[in-house]
Amino acid sequence: MRMLSQFQQVCVIALTTLGLVAGPCPIVHGQSGKKVKAEETAVDGGWPRGYTTPLGAAVVVYQPQIADWDRQQHMTAYAAVSYRAKDSEDTALGTIKIESDTSVAVEERLVSFASLKIAEANFPALEKAQTLDMITEITGAFPEEDRVIALDRVLAAIDTSQIAPKNVEGVKADPPVVFYADAPALLAVIDGDPVWSPIQASSLRFVVNTNWDLFQEGESGPYYLRNESAWLTATDLKGPWAPAGTLPDSFSKLPDADWKDVKEALPGKTISAKDVPTVFVNNGPAEIISTKGRPAYEAIDGTGLLWVKNTESDVFRLGKEGPFYYLVAGRWFAALDLTGPWSFATPDLPEDFKRIPADHPRARVLSSVPGSPAAMEAVLLAQIPQSARVKISEVKAPEVIYQDAPQFETIANTSMQMAVNTDKAIIKVGDSYYMCYQGVWFVSANAAGPWSVTKSVPGEIYTIPPSSPVHHVTYVTVAEDEDDEWAEFVYTAGYTGLMIAWGCAVWGTGYYYPPYVWYRTTYPIYYPRPVTYGWAAAYNPWTGRYGHGAGIYGPYGGAGAAAVYNPRTGTYARGGVAYGPYGARGGAQVWNPRTDTYGQTRQGSNVYASWGSTYVQRGDDWASTKRYTNKVTGNTTRVIRTDEGAAVVRRDGDGPSMVVRGDGGNIYAGQDGNVYHRGENGDWEQLGGQLKGGETPTLKAKGTKKTPPAAPPQAPAANRTPPAQLPAQIGAGVGQSGPAQLPMAQQLNRDSVARQNGARRTQDFSNFRNNQIGGGGPAIKNGGGGPGGGRRAGGAPGRR
Repeated sequence: MRMLSQFQQVCVIALTTLGLVAGPCPIVHGQSGKKVKAEETAVDGGWPRGYTTPLGAAVVVYQPQIADWDRQQHMTAYAAVSYRAKDSEDTALGTIKIESDTSVAVEERLVSFASLKIAEANFPALEKAQTLDMITEITGAFPEEDRVIALDRVLAAIDTSQIAPKNVEGVKADPPVVFYADAPALLAVIDGDPVWSPIQASSLRFVVNTNWDLFQEGESGPYYLRNESAWLTATDLKGPWAPAGTLPDSFSKLPDADWKDVKEALPGKTISAKDVPTVFVNNGPAEIISTKGRPAYEAIDGTGLLWVKNTESDVFRLGKEGPFYYLVAGRWFAALDLTGPWSFATPDLPEDFKRIPADHPRARVLSSVPGSPAAMEAVLLAQIPQSARVKISEVKAPEVIYQDAPQFETIANTSMQMAVNTDKAIIKVGDSYYMCYQGVWFVSANAAGPWSVTKSVPGEIYTIPPSSPVHHVTYVTVAEDEDDEWAEFVYTAGYTGLMIAWGCAVWGTGYYYPPYVWYRTTYPIYYPRPVTYGWAAAYNPWTGRYGHGAGIYGPYGGAGAAAVYNPRTGTYARGGVAYGPYGARGGAQVWNPRTDTYGQTRQGSNVYASWGSTYVQRGDDWASTKRYTNKVTGNTTRVIRTDEGAAVVRRDGDGPSMVVRGDGGNIYAGQDGNVYHRGENGDWEQLGGQLKGGETPTLKAKGTKKTPPAAPPQAPAANRTPPAQLPAQIGAGVGQSGPAQLPMAQQLNRDSVARQNGARRTQDFSNFRNNQIGGGGPAIKNGGGGPGGGRRAGGAPGRR
């Protein structure tokens, strides 16, 4: 056994005890006294990983190299492995081919390959029988909770050019109303005609269906609009608006429970007429471009594009005299002037947009440039299924309340009908009623229930067109499940509002769905429908979701977000508190009317989390309950950075011991079954199949070969363990045709680049996750971009 220096042992014990939690790690001194940082723990726990097998052997598994990820559900990968028997001083090097079904936790950016099977193994230094025994040991030593890899490591290895987007037919791209101002401005979007609601014990009334705190004194008095801590007034909703001065006494009588934010802004900040922003009011979908002064341009290197950098909106110009391009809700619009008129431009976007550098402050727009790697990656993320198993007898349907008798209207181009006077998505097919709620399907013989979980949904439902406000339910399906007590449901991002069109991931269908409004008593009933515009919706490549807009769109983020109606109590919730069937949810949260789910920065990433029930088993729950966390006890792995490279360390009953030392990021599995590492001159060197006690993988061992052949040779039959000879429990599923093999040097070069990019991206995500509260975030160097631009941090567009 190779011995550690006394100082290294102290470092190992100290760092192991601390657990190397996420964040800046301690400084480790190498033997030369040179200072270098310990490697920060990655979201997946980092690679390589060392384990002690049940028989006491030491195993190190190096980062898998992804060869194929079929439909984002089945992975083929190769990994280099070092193996040392308990009483041996020699380490055997070899490779394994991994086949595994996968599941993805998009929010945590982790991929699980818990069901891995070792389809092939090649350890030249071991006899065939030893190899079979060793495979069994490796499988048993690799804990299920550690069988995860960062999503960004996987994405870095995927050839995005092979992704074929399946566009949703019927998605619209009609431009919304776009306002422009070169001075402070705000946009008040009203969802249709104003819906006025009186306020108990006050002479004020307020507009329910807008994203601002908008009041009127009585039914004929002046209007009042809160802009943060200042108040504006007007005699007409369209303006002009002026400083409000002293507010009426009726404001002090607002109920505390629902008007906390408003009352905190009383009596209001004193402002002059010159401090009044331009106020745009629109009854329907609208967006706003607001620049700080005249447009300020910044040339983008390698392109003919100019970036308009003094706005929160994503605006570019083609040369100093060319058209402007404006991105919102995943759609590009073009105009010769910022005042419009605007026309749809995504299919005709200039090629220069693909050349926007990946580290540009607005690199996020690359996710909306058709044909770009970032756009293909966004499409891939949108297609990743999210699942949950539901115990049929235990999960109860939400309460369904109709305003008056149930009312249904025909869904265009179908024989189905949808309920209109309830806040639930209910579809009538024949004599049955189907309800999709938070990603779970229910069925009933009556419009009002009782409801039960169903394992069968009529195929006709999946023909509902985008022109219908219940189109989003077509993205929730029932998976096959032979267990009669459970039902499994799967949804993709279209359910939350993100769908594929023009080769990109866009927000919303582009249709405007008028809300349901009914005046039964003095207080109105208002049910908003899903919207596309009015949110300043921008794609965030880190979350794979769209985030809602900035402060100029109002304190509540979008049309109708200021108030959420509770059909049970007949009242509206205000000030960031929304009431639903499961009670109140407070704080800076948002609400998605498609899914009836609430959340914060990454709302909508998994609607099944909203059930809060042990009877709904989320398919990605492993990411939060079993994820790799560098456990302090048991078999653990640590990667310590020293002046001599990375050292993989294991802990067991005999104390810490060095298993393999060297550059753990520079060990690769060739698809020919051999292990390689890149030498200092850039050549690939084949490592010997066995390392004696004093040798390490990064030292040139006897028999090391340089520059592998252009085509992968077959390993000696005596040493290579083919799939047919593997035990059933290990080799199940083998014999399937895998991805075509590349010439060896080409494969290793590709894998090396992917590993480096994946490591950087994984680190960038950790930085984003640590900094996302409060907005901002790093640029995404793989072709995307962080929130940036001064936007508020936010999740999927929604209401809070």
